[in-house]
Amino acid sequence: MIDVKEAKRRLMANVLVMPTEAVPLLNALGRFAVNDVVAPFDHPLFDCSAMDGYAFRFSEEVKAWTVVGEVPAGDAFSRGLQAGECVRIFTGAMMPEGADTVVMQELAQRSGEAMTHTDVKLKRGGNVRCKGEQLRTGDVALLKGTPLDAPAIGLLASVGVQEVLVAKRPRVALLISGDEFAEGAVPSPGKIFGTNGMMLQAALRNAGIEASLVQVNDDREALIAAWKQAAKAHDLVISTGGVSVGDHDLIRPALEALGAEFILHGVKQKPGKPMLFAKLDGTPVFGLPGNPRAVMVLFGEYVLPFLRAMQGAADPGPCIEHLSIEQALKVKGDRAEFRAALVTEGRVKLLADEGSHMLRSLTEANALAFIPADVREFKAGDTIEVHHIR
Repeated sequence: MIDVKEAKRRLMANVLVMPTEAVPLLNALGRFAVNDVVAPFDHPLFDCSAMDGYAFRFSEEVKAWTVVGEVPAGDAFSRGLQAGECVRIFTGAMMPEGADTVVMQELAQRSGEAMTHTDVKLKRGGNVRCKGEQLRTGDVALLKGTPLDAPAIGLLASVGVQEVLVAKRPRVALLISGDEFAEGAVPSPGKIFGTNGMMLQAALRNAGIEASLVQVNDDREALIAAWKQAAKAHDLVISTGGVSVGDHDLIRPALEALGAEFILHGVKQKPGKPMLFAKLDGTPVFGLPGNPRAVMVLFGEYVLPFLRAMQGAADPGPCIEHLSIEQALKVKGDRAEFRAALVTEGRVKLLADEGSHMLRSLTEANALAFIPADVREFKAGDTIEVHHIR
């Protein structure tokens, strides 16, 4: 059995980035830039006013200016300004030729066509946004692997980017195995409500991926057929249940029958020890256990970072901090653990240590506290590693 660090290393060593496609900028939300994105235009496009006021050519000698017009945002003044002239100008409007300074309207006084001001701190270039002060044409606006979130899309839009190159979304299949799931609204004796299929579809949708759901009984031949078809039609397959070593745990035997290449099976951690990762005809496959808490922990720690890396993420996550723990903690056993935690004002509160079949404390958590296998005790105030999940 391997440790958490080695498991993650092996996974990332087997990532292949998806083929790329150019998509309209807004459609790139939630994806990752697969190359450096270069600015096609300056930002700002021209010298412009940073506020509402009056634009003029700065001079220590001139104390009053003649107002010769106005410039709203989106317009350009028809001529250059001479010394002693000014224009009423509005935030974002293009500076007229010959003007280099703006006085804010609150410090300006207007009498007919004459303007004076009382801004004793005003200097040449004051209240002006200069052309290209953020980005020049040809500058790298966004680095390869950067998440295309709302600020990134806003930045690219501001320099005139119309479309961006991204990796295609992976096609994902969820293979849920087991005979124990209820088919209707009321379970018959011995049956339970299915959790993992709905939960993983929601988690994947939150990551921008719509998954195909395949329900399979605990039958070796049915599993072989389902694995074969899923791997052929998808870029990644995730199964839940049947991945341990019991009489009804048929995931590995089915994959073995298909000639899968096993990268790992078993990680020295709690929850989620039986996790399996393999490649079936080149398609990466995750075999997760059936307990829902273990499924969610493994998804966040292994599956989601793998999917992000497939889409070109430079930092696929999870997002990690080292913060102070509120309460003392003693841990039994020799496995690393992931505990539900609530991070508030830079401190970590551990939530209930529930079994791997329970989800309630994860609904209250915004992080997982990671407890390494070689650390069995924390005092209040000690530093602990946390992986943010919200």
